[in-house]
Amino acid sequence: MRAIHYLIIHCSATRADRDFSVEQLEAAHRARGFRGIGYHYYVRRDGTVINTRPIARVGAHCKGYNRHSIGICYEGGLDAEGRPADTRTPEQRASLRLLVWQLLGVVGRNVRLCGHRDLSPDLDGDGTVEPEEWTKQCPCFDVAREL
Repeated sequence: MRAIHYLIIHCSATRADRDFSVEQLEAAHRARGFRGIGYHYYVRRDGTVINTRPIARVGAHCKGYNRHSIGICYEGGLDAEGRPADTRTPEQRASLRLLVWQLLGVVGRNVRLCGHRDLSPDLDGDGTVEPEEWTKQCPCFDVAREL
């Protein structure tokens, strides 16, 4: 098992009023040059959790952090007009919470739980990544506070 220091939550950045299947996710990642889905888990709108990459295999989901992280993506993240929004269904919320709890039991509790946006560069060098420094909104909620 590789050393894990981060559990990183993502959204698929797709509209909540449209399905985005595992096959579509894989096609999107392959179109970006990946060798399959870069996340380790994908949480569908109905709460189904799909293991998309073994956790022993390095992910392709957060540049500079992949080697020591597990990537978890939920389906959605954009509202019906295509704007970033927390679109998680109650089923996704419950599944994400359970998955994180289970992973902490496997990798240990001494990991940082964060959203992709939280790993944006600290542009002003004050030691905190503020919302105006986020390179993206993903996952559109405060992971550390909520999970």
